[in-house]
Amino acid sequence: MTFIDLRSDTVTRPTAAMRRAMADAEVGDDVYGEDPTVNLLEERAAAICGKEAALFVPTGTMGNTIGIKVHTEHGQEVICESRAHILNYELSMMAWFAGCVARAVVAEDGVLSWASIREQIRPLGPHAAPTGLIEVENTHNMAGGTVYPLDTLREIGEESHKLGLPVHMDGARVFNAAAALGVPVTEVVAPVDTVMFCLSKALGAPAGSMLVGPRRLIDKGRLYRKRLGGGMRQAGVLAAAGLIGLSEMAARLGEDHENACFLASGLAGIPGVSVERTPATNILFFDVSGTGHTGASFSAALKERGVLINAASGVARLRLLTHFDVDRSACERALGVVREVAAMGVRGTYV
Repeated sequence: MTFIDLRSDTVTRPTAAMRRAMADAEVGDDVYGEDPTVNLLEERAAAICGKEAALFVPTGTMGNTIGIKVHTEHGQEVICESRAHILNYELSMMAWFAGCVARAVVAEDGVLSWASIREQIRPLGPHAAPTGLIEVENTHNMAGGTVYPLDTLREIGEESHKLGLPVHMDGARVFNAAAALGVPVTEVVAPVDTVMFCLSKALGAPAGSMLVGPRRLIDKGRLYRKRLGGGMRQAGVLAAAGLIGLSEMAARLGEDHENACFLASGLAGIPGVSVERTPATNILFFDVSGTGHTGASFSAALKERGVLINAASGVARLRLLTHFDVDRSACERALGVVREVAAMGVRGTYV
């Protein structure tokens, strides 16, 4: 059976151009700084983000971990949104490696405001851990791919810097944010000090992420990468695919956003199914409680029929992501399967 895989944009397979580039990549020892393809990828990533330097890391979790560590000291707090990836899905690396604790702030749409951040900032004193870093997630995964307005980002950056506080962006899907806003990535990340973005999600590369920021922090981060086991030697074979992601894949992300909106519209018309919000990018949450299913049972029934969509937190919620490997015709077929499952009772009889 050929599956339509909407579990995540991490499931994308390298394009033919990526495979050719990987096969032909010029390589060296990156721990010595001698891999020309990695060096080129880091230069390109820094230029695209308008920052001084970049660091190629194996994963987004490592990139965020290093990003937090270079800004903070043990015993400090990191202000982030309550559903932030760094808090809930990165095995507590903020505490385990950086020695920091999260100060979680609830934002309905995942987008923090300066007002909500300001009231949580704690100075150095005899009781509370002092604030060491502000973190924003753009797009926000568990809020449904929501995007920070540029004015909000600028205010957070300006006001945080007035207080001497750095800002890190978990920009795993920041190219989706830029596509949704219709501006270059440079403009999206200008207000923050460091940004991590993934090559292995919407950009379609098989592995790798980038941490981008001031050269002094990236140089420091390179040592932390080694401590975390991220020295990958002849990593140019992976960096080559990342270069294709930056040059070719970023420009087509609007198609994924359109497909997500297409799916949202179709799902909203299925009895028993409700869509949480119109997707701003490529992430969509929907609820199937009206069908009598749980998220897990609905997901299992879809899988039996060739569609992969994961259950999410909550009794009857599911999350899907559109990406390069699922075109409009596949989205149409997936909708048909969802419609079929929704029309059946939990015991497999039509209602």
